[in-house]
Amino acid sequence: MNSFRDILRKNGSAVDAAIAALLCTSIMNPQCMGIGGGVIFTVMDSSGKVKIITSRETVPSNVTSDLLKSCPNTTEWTVEWPHGSKWIGVPGEIRGYEAAHRLYGKLPWADLFQPTIKLAREGFPIPYYQGQHIPRIGNTSLRKLYLDKNGNLLKTGDTVKFEKLADTLEMIANEGPDVFYNGTIAKNLISDIQDAGGNLTRKDLELYEAKVTDAWNISLGEYKLYFPPPPSGGAILSLILNIMKGYKMNSEPKTTDEKILFYHRYIEALKFANELKTNISDPNFSSDEMAKKLTQDSFADSKRSLISSDKTRDPGINLYLDSIGTTHVSVLAEDGSAVSVTSSINDEFGSGVLSPSTGIILNNQLSDFCGRANSFSPGERPPSNMAPSVLKSPSKTLVIGGSGSETIPPAVASALMNHLWFGKSLKEAIITPVVLVDSKSEVKPEPKLEKVIYSMYLNDKLISSTSLVPSESLSSLPCRM
Repeated sequence: MNSFRDILRKNGSAVDAAIAALLCTSIMNPQCMGIGGGVIFTVMDSSGKVKIITSRETVPSNVTSDLLKSCPNTTEWTVEWPHGSKWIGVPGEIRGYEAAHRLYGKLPWADLFQPTIKLAREGFPIPYYQGQHIPRIGNTSLRKLYLDKNGNLLKTGDTVKFEKLADTLEMIANEGPDVFYNGTIAKNLISDIQDAGGNLTRKDLELYEAKVTDAWNISLGEYKLYFPPPPSGGAILSLILNIMKGYKMNSEPKTTDEKILFYHRYIEALKFANELKTNISDPNFSSDEMAKKLTQDSFADSKRSLISSDKTRDPGINLYLDSIGTTHVSVLAEDGSAVSVTSSINDEFGSGVLSPSTGIILNNQLSDFCGRANSFSPGERPPSNMAPSVLKSPSKTLVIGGSGSETIPPAVASALMNHLWFGKSLKEAIITPVVLVDSKSEVKPEPKLEKVIYSMYLNDKLISSTSLVPSESLSSLPCRM
C-alpha cells in the first residue's frame, strides 16, 4: 500500500501511517469499511504506554424503539442481515482518526488524505476482492457507484471513480473533522440519511465523541497482551488464551492423538467464549465487572477444569447472529511505537445506503445488538468481536488483530499460540488454518483442518455434542465485525 509506505518515509508516525492506510482501504475495499463506519485503535507509544481509542458507532437519539424485534430469529449463516436506513449508527470513524492524530500524529492532518483523494478522483482498476462483492449490491442506491455508461455493473479490472467521496475527503482534509460532524458534510449527510428513511439527526453527529481509555492486559509468558475493553471482543480473546495457556504447551502437537487432544480442548474453550459473549457491552450503559472477570486467570482456571479430555461438553446455544468480516491494519514504527486498528461498516456494504451528496456508504452497526442484547439506549455502542492488540516483552513488540467478526478472537488466538508457544514464524502462524465454533456450536474448520477435526469427532473416545459442518475458507468471508 503506497500511501502507507510514503507516510513512514516522510517520518510520519505509526498512527499517521495507519490512518493513511485505512483511508486507502476505504476505497479499495468499500464493502468492508469507510468513513461511514467506526473504528477501534490500540496504540503503544515509543515509551511502551498503551491507550485505546474507541470510536465505534453509537445508537442515534431517535432510534426506532422496537428495532430489535426486527432481528432475524435464526442463526443461519445464510440469513439476510438487517439492512436499510433504520440500522445506521452514528458514524465514528473520523472522530477516531482525529483523536489518534491529536495524540500521536506527526504529519499535517491533510497530508494523510492526499493519496486517497487522488486515487478516488482519478479512478483505479477494481481489485479482485471488491469486484467479487459488486454483483451482490442488488437494487440499492449503491448501484450508481458501479454503473458504466451503458448501465451495466462494473467488474474486476474495470476503472471505478469515487468522485463525490473524493470531494468529501478533500473537505475533511482541508477544513478538519468538524466539517463532518457539524458542518457542510453533516448537513448533507443527515439530509440524505433522512431522505432514505433513517433516524439520525444533526444533533447525533454534533454530540458524537471518541473515547480514549487505558488498555486492559493479561500476561502471556514474557509478554503482556494489551487489548481494548468492552464493547470490543478483547476480553473474549483473553479468555480463550488464558484457558489454553493453562495446558502449558511449548511445542506444536505432532501425533494424531496430540492434535486431537489440542483441537478438542481448543474447541471447548471456544464454546465457553461464545457462551460468555453476552457479557460484552458498552461500559457506559452497563457494568463491565463480568467482562473484567473474563480476563482473570482464576476464571479461566475454573472453565478449564470443566473441560474433559475424553468427551465434549454440551453447551448452551446462543441467539446472536454469526457475522462475517472487517478490516484490520497493524503498524510497527522504527521508534518502537505500534498501532493495531480495526475498522468496519459492519455488513457487506453496511446498510446498503449511499449518501448521494457525499459519496459515503453508511454502516448497519445497530444489527450487532441482535441476539446480544434485549434493548439499547441512545449513545450506546454495540458489542463487537474486534480485538486489535499489541504484545510487549522486554525485548520485542508484536502487533496483531484480525478481520472476520466472530472469527477474530479464535483466529488471533490461533496465530498467537502458533507463534508464541509452537515456535512458528509470524507468517506460518498467521496462515495456519483456523477453526471456528459458531453460535450454534457448529465447528467450522478451514479446509486444511477438516481431516484432523473429522478424525477427532469420529474418534470413539470422544462423545460429540458439537456439530461439524464443512466450510469454505474463513478468510474468504465478507465484512462484518
